[in-house]
Amino acid sequence: MNRRTLLSSGAALAAATTLGPLAPAAAARPGREGPVCFQLPAPDGPYPVGTVALHLADTARPDPWVPSRPCRELMISVWYPARGGAGRPAAPWMPPAAAERYLASLGLPPGRVRLGSSHGREGAPVGGPPGPLPVVLYSPGADASRSFGTGVAEDLAGHGFLVVTVDHTYDAAAVAFPGGRVETNPLGGVVDYAKALAVRTADIRFVLDRLAVLGAGGHPGVCRTPLPAGLRGAPDLRRVGMLGHSLGGAATASAMLADGRIGVGMSLDGGAAGPVVDAGLDRPFLVVDTPGKGGMDNNPALRAFWSHLRGWRLHLTLRGAAHHSFGDDVLILPLLAPLLGRSASDLEEDVGTIPGRRAQAFQRAYPRAFFDLHLRGRGHLLDGPSPGFPEVGYDR
Repeated sequence: MNRRTLLSSGAALAAATTLGPLAPAAAARPGREGPVCFQLPAPDGPYPVGTVALHLADTARPDPWVPSRPCRELMISVWYPARGGAGRPAAPWMPPAAAERYLASLGLPPGRVRLGSSHGREGAPVGGPPGPLPVVLYSPGADASRSFGTGVAEDLAGHGFLVVTVDHTYDAAAVAFPGGRVETNPLGGVVDYAKALAVRTADIRFVLDRLAVLGAGGHPGVCRTPLPAGLRGAPDLRRVGMLGHSLGGAATASAMLADGRIGVGMSLDGGAAGPVVDAGLDRPFLVVDTPGKGGMDNNPALRAFWSHLRGWRLHLTLRGAAHHSFGDDVLILPLLAPLLGRSASDLEEDVGTIPGRRAQAFQRAYPRAFFDLHLRGRGHLLDGPSPGFPEVGYDR
């Protein structure tokens, strides 16, 4: 994998990060086999899951990556506990137009890979526990897509959270907008990480502003996509958390520093950069890393950030994991690797030696435990090491 460096402007130290799910330089090997199909395992929460994709436009901000565009446009997906909705179609794991562009960028011929559906029923009525729902924002890794957080989003939604996954346009691999327009990174990949971090922070603050509109009963989007019944008024902006993978983890810390509405944050193998490294945070933060070069032991900027955390804090290390053991990467990469000519050692560098089912179990248990504890005041998984997760190292 092509490794890149995220520089901390505050500490002038490197924090490791990587590109998205796969570097696009690899070409698929020809073959006559049938299509490879990817399908997420079903979530196990007590509620069915609903979802809706929304097009947002910040008319007060020209696009920082493409100045010819007069406003900053984003696509988000809202995931929530549903009431019924069995007759509604399941949303695709990645919008078809974006999936086609993404797979082509990897050198995969049409029809060679089928990216299946999610378990979220499009437009299903909102259900779940009574009252407004605690909110969790998700920011993906650099050059990745909000789709790679679908597994975590579905799990949280099925347990009563309202989750918003965000595509950071011109940073994400491919973003499909209504009408079939697809936007990719005009530079072919993120190269200015300091700028990307600032843009993502502004994106998240804007998404929170639009969620406030939704919470007040309005429509947050551009195209007036029909909103599911019960979604207006559903977000509880008194209880907001955020998590992200890689650059999304760094963006979580930066967004928390910039916006006090985000009460808690969780970073999945993300670095730390910018003013938050030295300023720290006074709210709960969970750092999850791997034993590799981006981990706490080898990342001075992340150690400095950790030392300046003044609120509840916890550092977990997922043994046997690598950078792409988080998100849906850990399940899809083993399927794509043979098609892209990646060796077993290449794949181990990407997703480590941890079995995919154990990485998935971690992602179902620990984000939910963190947000349950700090947004709902319940749960004990984070009190100390758990015999059910012997691969998780625990450090206060």
